[in-house]
Order: sequence, then structure tokens, then C-alpha cells
Amino acid sequence: MDDSVLPSIPAEPAVTAADLAASWAAVREHGPLVQCLTNIVAAPLTANVLLAAGAAPAMVDNAHEARGFAAAASGVLVNLGTPYDDTTAAMREAVAGAGDAGTPWVLDPVAVGGLPWRTAVARELLALAAPGAGGRGADSVDSPADALVVARRLAREHGCVVAISGEVDHLTDGERVLRLANGHAWMTKVTGVGCALGALVAACAAVTDDALTAAGAATAALTVAAERAAAVTEGPGTFAARLLDELSTLHPDRLAAQVALS
Repeated sequence: MDDSVLPSIPAEPAVTAADLAASWAAVREHGPLVQCLTNIVAAPLTANVLLAAGAAPAMVDNAHEARGFAAAASGVLVNLGTPYDDTTAAMREAVAGAGDAGTPWVLDPVAVGGLPWRTAVARELLALAAPGAGGRGADSVDSPADALVVARRLAREHGCVVAISGEVDHLTDGERVLRLANGHAWMTKVTGVGCALGALVAACAAVTDDALTAAGAATAALTVAAERAAAVTEGPGTFAARLLDELSTLHPDRLAAQVALS
């Protein structure tokens, strides 16, 4: 698609703080069940982040059960951080099951683009998905702002939301763009924090009609909690534990008051 035909970005935020707070409140109220097919490094933190948010994690990542579980789950995370032949087979089953059931799902394409095999897997998973079935993340060596044109085109092509993490996070559904400027540098010093965000997006998407709002609510919750955790800790180790505490006590009103969006 010619970049010139992409819609211009409105000056006002695409989603309000109140919208993000409502999505976060819905996670607390409904406790969505999130199936996580994720990497071996991030699995424990991912499960704990979901529990702290009020959601229910299920680490069902075998090909025998993945399709049926995805159809019954509230949301699905597929993370390509440490893919193996058997887990990628389960990912294919889960994405197919999510597509059949209309279950929202998130793809975190870790290292896609730089490693040919997992890049092919990511493309296959996207091809399996029905348009609009869920949100996807994006890895890039470019800054979020530089990657935004490609992200908007990808979102329009697949009918999804694309999220690009950075000092300022950029999220887009192809037409609207949401920028979030919360967070702390220690988020990059704890293994699995970024991967856990994908699971939070799946949880929010399970209880929120608008995918951009869901992705924004998850990003806002994790980054606001990170700011609060860093303010009362002295390094990455205690920060990791405090992050779970802050997530578990993060009230929707506090999220709305502290999120920095544009």
C-alpha cells in the first residue's frame, strides 16, 4: 500500500484514559482465562502477572490440547521467544482453534525478521488467523516512531492492532494511533516483562470490544505499575517482585490518573 493513502493521525488521543480504566476494571471483574503458549524463560513471570491482574493463566502448549483449549479460553497468547517443533505445532493448533471460536489472540513475534525459521512460522500463524481475530505485537530495530508507517500498514492488512514498544509505546489499528509514555528502564532488566505484556493484552482483549483500547489498557497497567514499583525499590531484583504487588493493587482510577497518553 502507498504510504500516502494511510489516514492521517488525529491530534487527540485515539482512546481516553477512562476507556483504558474501564478495560482494566473489566479484567478485575471477569477474571478472563488466558492460554499462554510462551517461551520457557518468561512462563513463570507471565503466569504471575496474569494472576496479579486478576486473570487466570493456563500454560497449555501441547498440540494435543491446544486447539480445544483455545476455543474455550477467553484469550490466547502465542510468543515466539523459544520456539520448538512441538510447541510451534501447538501454536498452529491454538491459532486455528482461536479463529474457529472467535477467541482474541496475541502474537508476540520475538526476533522475527532476523531469524528465518521463526519468521516463516509467524507468517504462517498470521495466515491461519481470521481477519480481526486478535492483536499482534511487533519487534523492530527502528524506533517506534520510525516503525509506525509499517505498523499501520500491517494492522490494516491483517485487521488487527500492532504494538511497538519503546520509551514511548506506539499502538495502532491502522487508522488510529495511541501513544503511551509510562514505564521504567528496569522493565528491560527483568527477563520476561515484555513477554508478560502480551498475556495482559490477551486478557484485556477478552473483556474489551475495541482491540486498540485493550492493548492500550494492558500497556498502561504494566507501565504505570512499573513506575510505581521503581519508586519504592533499589534495583531490578526487588523491582520484579514489587511490580507484581503494584499490578495487584492497581485501581482503575489510579491507572486513569497516572497514564500518560496522546
